[in-house]
Amino acid sequence: MTSSVTLPRFPDGDIQRVLCVVAHPDDIEYGTSTAVAMWTARGVEVMYLLLTRGEAGIDTLAPAEAAELRMAEQRAAGAAVGVSRVDFLTYADGTVTYSLQLRRDIARAVREVRPDVVTTLTWAEEPGWGLNQADHRAVGLATADAVRDAANRWVFPELLEEGLEPWSSRWLLVAGDSRPTHGIELTPEAVERGIASLEAHAQYFAALTDHPAPRDMLTGIAEESGKALGVQYAMVFRAYQLA
Repeated sequence: MTSSVTLPRFPDGDIQRVLCVVAHPDDIEYGTSTAVAMWTARGVEVMYLLLTRGEAGIDTLAPAEAAELRMAEQRAAGAAVGVSRVDFLTYADGTVTYSLQLRRDIARAVREVRPDVVTTLTWAEEPGWGLNQADHRAVGLATADAVRDAANRWVFPELLEEGLEPWSSRWLLVAGDSRPTHGIELTPEAVERGIASLEAHAQYFAALTDHPAPRDMLTGIAEESGKALGVQYAMVFRAYQLA
């Protein structure tokens, strides 16, 4: 949950490229996509990296079929907020574990994309909204480590052999953290685009029995976060300045 104390605004005026790293299709759409809509509207290049294809997310579909459905919905979700590049790796949905391989694969993407900002989800076991899922924890923590790995030429030297020189991202933004440090004011249009992005996962949500309406959910998140900035709508993050 957000704090009643007014947070500073995230200084994103000069960022040019953002990489969002998460475990599953739909992870970015629970708030981060509204910030993405703000960035792409002014020409910032945003790319998504998903470590799984969400293949274990629909009980009534075999994993291969679910993966195709969920990847298609994620691409549509990205398009709704101006993101055209959505990359998927093939870690097993539901059983992602923290590992050197996971860190290396994320560091590889950071070196390739060379973002000013990397975003991910909180790796806390029990953030303010409930018990965190295992893949979220593994991917979030690995991302936090990988952004620093990407900047160190002596960590994963095999990436140098692939022609990927070290890259120092300036910021790591963590969504869903119960201790946010910065916020981004959202326009009503960005909130609408974020809602459309979450709604793109329609077939996935149809398989769930208790998922709230995307409009109600995202509007509530944006309004609650807006209180922390003293504005109507906002998205808040825990921000770590890296360089």
